[in-house]
Amino acid sequence: MFLLFFTRKKYVANYFLGALLLALSIRTGKSVFLYFDGKLPKIYLQIGLSACFFIGPFLYFFVRSALKPVATVPKSWRWTLVLLAIMILVVGIRFPYAVYPGLWNAYFAKVIYLQWFGFLLASGLAIRNLLGKLVTRTYPLKPAESWISVIVTGNAVIFLFYFSSLINAPFAVYISGALAFSLIFYLMVTILFYRKKTDELFVIIPDKPIVKKINESDAERWLAKLEKVMLEKEVYKNPDLKLHELSREIPISAHQLSALLNEHLGKNFTTYVNEFRIAEACKMMTADQRFTLEAIGYEVGFNSKSTFFAAFRKSKGVTPLTYQQAARQSIGL
Repeated sequence: MFLLFFTRKKYVANYFLGALLLALSIRTGKSVFLYFDGKLPKIYLQIGLSACFFIGPFLYFFVRSALKPVATVPKSWRWTLVLLAIMILVVGIRFPYAVYPGLWNAYFAKVIYLQWFGFLLASGLAIRNLLGKLVTRTYPLKPAESWISVIVTGNAVIFLFYFSSLINAPFAVYISGALAFSLIFYLMVTILFYRKKTDELFVIIPDKPIVKKINESDAERWLAKLEKVMLEKEVYKNPDLKLHELSREIPISAHQLSALLNEHLGKNFTTYVNEFRIAEACKMMTADQRFTLEAIGYEVGFNSKSTFFAAFRKSKGVTPLTYQQAARQSIGL
C-alpha cells in the first residue's frame, strides 16, 4: 500500500513493485489459510491462483521500469495486463474452482506456473548484467541494482518452493513458499525502516553527465558560431526549436551549450532564443504594416500570443503595442 499510494515521487517501478507484493501476498495468504484450515471455501483457492497469474508480469514490468525509468506505463504493458485479466476472469467464471477442482489442479495451475516461470526467466535475462556484477564483483553495485537483483532472486526462490509443492517433490512442504516469501518480505521491510530515500530505492536513476568547464577561447569561438547560425539560418523562427537541435548546429553537446549560455552570457536557452525573436519582431513592427502584432509573434517563432506578449514585456519593459506606437512616432509614421 505504501508503494502504491504513499510515495512522494511517483515512479512507475514503485507501482509495479507494490502490485507485485500485493499479488504475492494474496497468493501467500491463500497458502497460509489453507494450511491451517483444510476446509477453506474453494473460492479462496481460485483467488490465490488467479493472483499468482499476475506475479510474473508484475515482476517483469517492475524490472523493466526500474532499469530504464519510464514516465508512464507503455500501452503494450497495459494491454498485456488487460488481456491477462480478461483471460483469468473468463476462465474463472466459466470453470469455477468449486465445480472443476480437478481441471484447475491438473491443467490451469500448471499453465499459471508456466507463465510465471516465463516472466521470471525474462526478468532474469533483463538483469543478467547486474547478476554478472554481483557474482564477479567487478564493479560495486548501486543500492537500486542490488535491490532489483534481490527481488528477482527472491521471486525465483518463492517460485521454486511453490512449484516443488505443485509437482509433489519429496523435499517440498506446502507452507514453504509462504515461509520463503515472509522471510524475504520481512527482511526488505526491516532494511527499509533504516533508509530515508525509499522512493528511489528501487529505481536506477541515470547519473547526470559531467560537463567540463569551457575555456575562454572555446567559448568565444562557439558563441561567434552560435550567433552566426542564429542570424544566417534564422533557426529561432522555429517555434519547436529545442536545445539539442541548436547544439547540433555548432556542433557541441546540449549540456555544453547550456553551460556556455549560463556561464558566459548569464542566460538560459529560452531567454537567448527569445532575444533574437524579439529583435526581429521589433524590426517588423516598424518596417511592415501588413502584419498584426499577433501575426508578428507567430512569424518570429513564438507559439502563442500570450507567450510573445509576456516575453516582449519582460525584455523591453513595455507591451508590443506601446513599443510599436512609440517606434512609429519617432520615425514620423
